[in-house]
Amino acid sequence: MVTTAPRLRKSIKARSPGLSVERALWDAGGRIVVGVDEVGRGAWAGPISVGAAVVPQDRRVYKVRDSKMLTEHEREALFDRIADWCVSWAVGHATPSECDALGMSAAQKLAASRAISALGLVPDHVLIDGNWDFVGSGNTHRIVRGDATSLTISSASILAKVTRDRMMRRAAPEYPAFFFEDNKGYPCQRHRAALAAFGPTVIHRRSWAFMESLPWGGVPRYSRPDPQGTLFDDRDASAFRLR
Repeated sequence: MVTTAPRLRKSIKARSPGLSVERALWDAGGRIVVGVDEVGRGAWAGPISVGAAVVPQDRRVYKVRDSKMLTEHEREALFDRIADWCVSWAVGHATPSECDALGMSAAQKLAASRAISALGLVPDHVLIDGNWDFVGSGNTHRIVRGDATSLTISSASILAKVTRDRMMRRAAPEYPAFFFEDNKGYPCQRHRAALAAFGPTVIHRRSWAFMESLPWGGVPRYSRPDPQGTLFDDRDASAFRLR
């Protein structure tokens, strides 16, 4: 389904990402160029998610921007347009329990691996936002501010952000005190107050440093290594199904 694109605010109209890097790689013979971007690394609850997108060489979709520049409404309005436009796209996740068990860096790599594997295509090149190569496939290109300058990465950023936000909104009714529909698991005063009053839920990352400052003492901070038996329980799986 193709939805109406949002009217862009004046402040971001001139800040359009392009395809200069992608065109150079296409011209050099690279057929499958994948853009990847992560979301959720700084959250206290919920998964870390990585979006992967392959855009066509002969068609352009307009009004795409770095997901952080857009409002939630604007991202939602663009989601179906981007998904329909892409040759292939996917979002991979690492659950909160996997973030605890593996550590954040390894969990991000796992989410990226799941996203790229789900594309059903073998990448010739992978474009990554930022300085850190969290894909490690030997064919990566790191682009500082890539989510703002590369159309492929910015598309992946919107797909990942909207997908994760929807997951947090679906989880919100099960944990009403935390207002996940608003904060999406990220730090804020209301989130901190709920943690102090009720303690962490099963979708919180219990190895995070914020656990040490909680006055509520019912659940200890997770510490690796820990003989837990499984990486995530049934409630994790029902709340966050891996794409």
